[in-house]
Amino acid sequence: MRLKVTHKTEYKYDAPLHYALQRLRLTPKSCALQKVLKWQTALDGADHEVSFEDHFGNVTELISCHGESHVIRIIASGEVETEDKAGVVGPHTGFVPLWLYACETALTTPGKGIRQLVRQVADGEPIPQLHDLMAQIRDAVSYQIGTTHAATTAEEALAHGEGVCQDHSHLFITGARLLGFPARYVSGYLMMDDRVEQAASHAWAEAHVDGLGWVGFDVSNGLSPDERYVRVATGLDYADAAPISGIRMGSSEETLAVSIRVEQ
Repeated sequence: MRLKVTHKTEYKYDAPLHYALQRLRLTPKSCALQKVLKWQTALDGADHEVSFEDHFGNVTELISCHGESHVIRIIASGEVETEDKAGVVGPHTGFVPLWLYACETALTTPGKGIRQLVRQVADGEPIPQLHDLMAQIRDAVSYQIGTTHAATTAEEALAHGEGVCQDHSHLFITGARLLGFPARYVSGYLMMDDRVEQAASHAWAEAHVDGLGWVGFDVSNGLSPDERYVRVATGLDYADAAPISGIRMGSSEETLAVSIRVEQ
């Protein structure tokens, strides 16, 4: 399937910025599941400083803004050819050792609730076991926008019983690691069946299974990623794969607007 993605982010300020530095992880890479046909990042009100691949292999761009600008616009767009391989990305590659993906982070530290949930996962072969973990999380935490935030931990989301794809992914990562599987966070895009316009990008998780390599699991939709998905960035948790993050100096009030189109 050939997908076209347009991701627009606009920051507005009520006064000129003294200085801002932002890190973009908005550029997908070709892999076993996708081939990037074309991609670009356009800027308005900001300057491109440098591009590089971070230690997780994510294409990363640093942009800066200072002076008279009241608006920063970032438009990432392109076309990607995707293939359904039941979420199997394949063998582990890159500079980061596989064992690092078994480590806890602040967002994925298990507590009593997650440990109890994992004990309910049926024993068996890795793939059925991981699908059972996904089902247990989906039953325990319903999808609900606006009840959690970027700093919500996996344990907090489970206790609350509601969350979004970020929370589902953190819960899956935490549970998979308890079961003995290295696991990582994935940010990207999903073509929805009922609409083209979206208000946010998507997130899911991947677990490393011996003999298969990395395999994706989208708890929010209860399936492994298919040809409707575009992988962009990965990391130990959301903080490592956030589409845009950064710092700004000054007392200006900020207004953020995001629009995303994913279409065939």
